[in-house]
Amino acid sequence: MNYLSTRGDTTPRKFCEILLEGLAPDGGLYLPEAYPQVSDATLGEWRKVYHEQGYAALAFEILSLYIDDIPAADLRALCAKTYTAEVFGTGEIVPLRHLEDGVWLEALSNGPTLAFKDMAMQLLGNLFEYELARRGEELNILGATSGDTGSAAEYAMRGKKGVRVFMTSPHERMSPFQQAQMFSLMDANIYNIAIKGVFDDCQDMVKAVSNDLEFKRKYKIGTVNSINWARLLAQVVYYFAGYIQATESNGQKISFAVPSGNFGNVCAGHVARMMGLPIDQLVVATNENDVLDEFFRTGVYRVRGSADTHETSSPSMDISKASNFERFVFDLLGRDGARVKALFADALAIDGKFDLSADPAFAQTAARYGFVSGKSTHANRLDTIRDTWARHEVMIDTHTADGLKVAMEHRSAGVPMVVLETALPIKFAQTIVEALGREPVRPAKFDGIEALPKRVQVMEADVATIQALIAQECGY
Repeated sequence: MNYLSTRGDTTPRKFCEILLEGLAPDGGLYLPEAYPQVSDATLGEWRKVYHEQGYAALAFEILSLYIDDIPAADLRALCAKTYTAEVFGTGEIVPLRHLEDGVWLEALSNGPTLAFKDMAMQLLGNLFEYELARRGEELNILGATSGDTGSAAEYAMRGKKGVRVFMTSPHERMSPFQQAQMFSLMDANIYNIAIKGVFDDCQDMVKAVSNDLEFKRKYKIGTVNSINWARLLAQVVYYFAGYIQATESNGQKISFAVPSGNFGNVCAGHVARMMGLPIDQLVVATNENDVLDEFFRTGVYRVRGSADTHETSSPSMDISKASNFERFVFDLLGRDGARVKALFADALAIDGKFDLSADPAFAQTAARYGFVSGKSTHANRLDTIRDTWARHEVMIDTHTADGLKVAMEHRSAGVPMVVLETALPIKFAQTIVEALGREPVRPAKFDGIEALPKRVQVMEADVATIQALIAQECGY
């Protein structure tokens, strides 16, 4: 399996090469040359694998289709090391919870940081350590987080040999619990940097450093954001696991509703669908920052500046530049790398938007690719949290509420609708109290976390300053 860039660079690269690289040299994102096709017979075998051997075995089957430069025995061992009941709280790893007729929640937030990002990040940490040891190299991870990616990355990488993590986040834009999870870590290889701005400013800095090829190579810069293909690939697995749990035979269709800001989580669903998983709809749920909903309704992709990015009660989706969206547009436009580059490198830079409404391909977003969308507001998520608690005695976080609200607008008779859980409610306690008048359950290991000492640097959104910090800490 070889990989190519969404912006036209077709130089064949193997998995472990792009694992450590992040963005392609031309600024594009990596995708496989072709998606492996999963036959009905193979899906039947995987159904048996999941039920008899568990999630780690299913992960190996799927990942091995994309990774041929890690020996099979080693890859199997990495999956087994990652997906354990000790780490994820249950042997099922991603159990489904039935809410009502045809509607399910897929639990993705039982990992170390109580958010779905752990599902991929725990594997990524083990893959990084494995490959760096094999090469005898180091890696400096530069990341951006709107809340959950940062803590998931830091908990996965803390203490890992040969790895440093420089994690940027928008200053005072995350929940107190999210800030405490990250800033209370005192590990020597973890650096927290609070940027005066919004998440998109953080993401722009990461991309700018990644596009400085001389600096990137000298300081061995890698990424853990969902621009890293390995992370997105790990997320593909739980779509198959959700399907297997919600259906009894391979003839059945399924829909997934996904709270989405950066388009990484739902892009993994797109990959699963392209492989042949019988997904009817991929429901993209946004909050007030509705750049993705606007595109799927109108064909116009219009990014917003910092001043127009709303601060909301589902802060992990306070994003107005969906970096993974480029991967879907690449497929939508027939894998025309030159055209994708013109849209993302040129049109967005000049006009801040592009318009595909008149392109025949746009009509295929729903018909061929299954994408539909919707938007949820603060009032909507309060209502959804209250309703879910009142009718089912199930407490959900604010992002999952956005997903559930939009899911209910796109239900189809006879097709299971699986809502991907984003995080546990404790991460957004203030809004849960507003909705329900009661505190969410707090796992014992996080008692008093907000009161712990914090280690964080506050910094302007300046690329040269972050580069100077990395150079100083690396000492070479």
